[in-house]
Amino acid sequence: MFDKVLVANRGEIAVRVMRTLEELGVVSVAVYSEPDRDAPHVRRAEEAYLLGPGPAAESYLRIDRIIEAAGEAGAEAIHPGYGFLAENAAFARACEDAGIVFIGPPADAIDAMGSKTKARELMRGAGVPIVPGTTDPVETVEDAGQLIDESIGYPVAVKAAGGGGGKGFRVAESEDELEEAFDGAAREGEKFFSDATVYIERYLPDPRHVEVQILADAEGNVIHLFERDCSVQRRHQKLIEESPAPAVDPEMRERIGQIGTEAARAVGYRSAGTIEGLLQDGEYFFLEMNTRVQVEHCVTEMVTGIDIVREQVKIAAGEPLAYSQEEVLLRGHAIECRINAEDASKNFAPAPGTVGRYREPAGPFVRVDSGAEEGYEVLPLYDPMIAKLIVWDVDREASTRRMLRALGEYEIGDVKTLIPFHRALLATDQWKNGETCRDLIADTAWLKELAFAPAESGGGGEGDSAEEKVERDYAVEVSGRRFEVKVIGAALGPNGAAPARKAPRRERKSGGGGGAPGELVSPIQGTVLRVAVEQGAEVEQGALICVVEAMKMENEITAPTTGTVEELGVSEGGSVATGDTIAVIK
Repeated sequence: MFDKVLVANRGEIAVRVMRTLEELGVVSVAVYSEPDRDAPHVRRAEEAYLLGPGPAAESYLRIDRIIEAAGEAGAEAIHPGYGFLAENAAFARACEDAGIVFIGPPADAIDAMGSKTKARELMRGAGVPIVPGTTDPVETVEDAGQLIDESIGYPVAVKAAGGGGGKGFRVAESEDELEEAFDGAAREGEKFFSDATVYIERYLPDPRHVEVQILADAEGNVIHLFERDCSVQRRHQKLIEESPAPAVDPEMRERIGQIGTEAARAVGYRSAGTIEGLLQDGEYFFLEMNTRVQVEHCVTEMVTGIDIVREQVKIAAGEPLAYSQEEVLLRGHAIECRINAEDASKNFAPAPGTVGRYREPAGPFVRVDSGAEEGYEVLPLYDPMIAKLIVWDVDREASTRRMLRALGEYEIGDVKTLIPFHRALLATDQWKNGETCRDLIADTAWLKELAFAPAESGGGGEGDSAEEKVERDYAVEVSGRRFEVKVIGAALGPNGAAPARKAPRRERKSGGGGGAPGELVSPIQGTVLRVAVEQGAEVEQGALICVVEAMKMENEITAPTTGTVEELGVSEGGSVATGDTIAVIK
């Protein structure tokens, strides 16, 4: 077993990995960006190293700096978590070149399965069923249109070859939507995965998203830990996951598990991984393989009792699998809700901010994986996830009741989250009947019923302010390495003055499209990726005005009314803040 491991990630997954490392007796090393200096994952680790400024490209995606930090710390291995560099073959090779163990699959396996086109071709060759479509990249919109007319038909999914996590995924219901879908998928593929190539497959209108967790060691042993259902999604990104899948019977469960283990063997896989697939009308199709630990690995841990991260670390250290397939048992039912900083009533718009009062639920078989606390800043630079809430009980009905109770106990003040959405959805007949709930998530009228009260504040009272403490902890950096120090004295502000209290934030009121009549104001802070209109253009209500990227999501800003664009306050590549005027339409 390793003595010291660097965790190349942030937030809840970094904390999750560090907990397992601590149980294994392994020292944790954190890395962080400048805005994350005082984040919980940084303080939890025994050592921490600065990577660079806030943008991920200048910090958490800096392979050279991460390798350098691991060398400075004397770490023998690096755990990438998920996201960022977790499925980056170049990072895995850089670790190997530096004599550091990458806690994940071999780089060749990442290459094979990281490209969705290569993965589809490999799976088809191995006899694994794939969704009808192309196995080669499609170069142009014209080529895509010809392929669709000849062999696929509409609707189609246009996907980035290196995509994942809902990034680089667009749907074209008809020929009129193809160019926009193609450009959007290519743009996200380039931005998030440095690969603008796309491929086309048939879009199944209401499939169940069912995946299987696998573990494989260096000795050729491969097992599966049964399936998860991740059908409740927005923008093709998961919101609620559960295990076992409600629509999977024992016969299908065995078939899905077999597909998962066959796919892993086909690429010489080692480590934890997930085979994702679509289930519709009794048919199961391979979708893609995620060569990392998944966000939703927790529900599998709850129903099997197996710590997937621990097995991942042990496999990387050269140990064989601790379990045979026959020893893996499925017990009860687990559900996970992603607690994102989003406003479901505004089409899941990102809602960054500073967390006020924070209290996690507790009780039997309730688990919270979180990287947040009171005073934690949910930054627009990163993913909007604050925490994951996972519960277990004897069956799906009992597990749902436990989840509703736990959601009711969860307090996160001053930041809008998906807790109201989860409580509403889990109380519907659609959820009770085990449906995909796509009709609800697409129902804007239903979502608007979940709107937050204008003056809502979940924070604690002023008497809880940290400034009143006379004993304070500080973080200091020496040559890029973080240390913690304790200072005892009066609670003074700058220049010895008493610390000023911040005035309560006032939310800008909006009506119609936001702001004054005809004024379209930005509901989020982010980067303008695309402007779809020009000043003077005539637009219909609901027409696309621009696309703003915030918290790793592309958000379409649409016209609140029909009229003429008299003013246009944004440009492509520029930034926009919450409340800024995007356009005036009259």
